[in-house]
Amino acid sequence: MQAFAANIGERLTPWTLQDQHDQPYTLDTQTRVLLVARNMDGSKLVKAALENEAKGYLEARNVVFLADVQRMPSLIGKFIAIPAMRDYSYRVVLDRDGSIAANYPGAEEKVLWLQLDNGTLVSQQEFATAEELRGALEKLPVQ
Repeated sequence: MQAFAANIGERLTPWTLQDQHDQPYTLDTQTRVLLVARNMDGSKLVKAALENEAKGYLEARNVVFLADVQRMPSLIGKFIAIPAMRDYSYRVVLDRDGSIAANYPGAEEKVLWLQLDNGTLVSQQEFATAEELRGALEKLPVQ
């Protein structure tokens, strides 16, 4: 297993995972914010924050959403949850074995916000409500 940096001032090690459409996504230096949800509650918080937003909302702000789905029963994921995610207006990068999300510690029930600058972690915060997360996303500049 690779070691990933999660300390302020350190460069995050790039990784590649599949999204809900089975398309690969690689963390790169263009990403300004990495949102990490460790469980279904965190994912629901992100979904609520992005409700009614147009397709491309996160991409326009260089935000990537990483969902740790390792605890999801495989049949539920394969036949129900992941197919349902295909209808979302945003990309969900799926951490199927939890190996990536585990490197970014935070509270289980919150969404972790990692602020990046050219691949380097500059700050981090956690959000417990969709309203707080939506407010923070709205403040990001659109590319």
